[in-house]
Amino acid sequence: ETEELFMVVDEELKMMSAVCSDGGRITGPHLKEMSRLTHTEYMLRGTSRMDPRGILRETMFAPTVTGSPMQNACTVIRRHETTPRGYYSGVAALFTPDVSGGHSLDAPILIRTAHLDGGRLRVPVGATLVRHSDPYGEVSETHGKAAGVLGAIGAVPRATRVADPDQPATGPAPTPKRLGDDPGIAELLASRNARLAPFWLEEQSDDAGPFAGRSAIVVDAEDRFTTMLAHQLGHLGLDARIVHWSHVTDTEIDDAELLVTGPGPGDPRDEANPRIARMRDVVARRIDAGKPLVSVCLSHQVLADLLSIDLAPLAQPHQGVQKTVDVFGERASIGFYNTFTARVEPGTTRIDSVEIAADPATGDVYALRGPKFASIQGHLESILSRDGMSTLRRLVTHALA
Repeated sequence: ETEELFMVVDEELKMMSAVCSDGGRITGPHLKEMSRLTHTEYMLRGTSRMDPRGILRETMFAPTVTGSPMQNACTVIRRHETTPRGYYSGVAALFTPDVSGGHSLDAPILIRTAHLDGGRLRVPVGATLVRHSDPYGEVSETHGKAAGVLGAIGAVPRATRVADPDQPATGPAPTPKRLGDDPGIAELLASRNARLAPFWLEEQSDDAGPFAGRSAIVVDAEDRFTTMLAHQLGHLGLDARIVHWSHVTDTEIDDAELLVTGPGPGDPRDEANPRIARMRDVVARRIDAGKPLVSVCLSHQVLADLLSIDLAPLAQPHQGVQKTVDVFGERASIGFYNTFTARVEPGTTRIDSVEIAADPATGDVYALRGPKFASIQGHLESILSRDGMSTLRRLVTHALA
């Protein structure tokens, strides 16, 4: 439940950062108690200057019903789901004119739905799979979700809430007992925030960052974590602009004051993949030019390969894994979302002019830095990266030095 919640919040923050000038922040967690299920949830809040229609386009489709990274997840869905989802996991959008001449937008995801067609009723449901998902538990969750709709139409018995035993048996109907009212549960929920990045939990400062007046181009390798990364760079003072890998030009690569190559799905060794091949070209061109470069996750692996450091798949993917690692002499709590890793002989700290921060036992490379470049395997922009902003500042400082 916790892994699913943190990963979903990361995914929604990607969208929030794309549409909200202030990047958004989260509050919570809270309990969402329904007739058949109880979920934990955060509230994401932000302000936007975009047209509501643009916001709707940017936020379809929700990663909560697809997966992450979204393009890759949709490919997996198409491969495994034999029939279209129809309305399920789509959106119902209500635009309401307001006094200012604009519109307010209310756009819920269609998940608890029933589809009636020719006398046949279909109730589609799904569940999110994470590292420690239990197959039986996930199937049970889908039964609970379907039962909420089926109970509403009388196809199965309606759910009954448990009355609070502390209330008197006589008098008005007793109020159902709510989990959220239990002080112990409230304390456990609040304790989750100790694991998360303060940057996304607190009001974000409008103060000019240490790199005010400087600029950066962020190359998107098809993972919208780049929107959160660009937002953080903005709070460091950089004027950050995102360019898709298929649109970035050689001139932009050459002229960028700082180039940040982002994360993405796929095998970093697959040069037959046009996206991987282009990211290799982008990183190599920047390294050869000796100009400031920061690389994240997939691009970190591409950089390691170009430096003749071995790449290997992990025995188990690190999807939403929080690790405290040594990054060039400083301990940092960072969130990881990787399937592959760069790997050196345990104990290796340098190859020629390149410094290496790696796991002392496995040799898995967490960070690299050399003349005018730095890279990181983890996602410093993730809510799981408690030390994300400070580490990003260190890497940018090194690259621009």
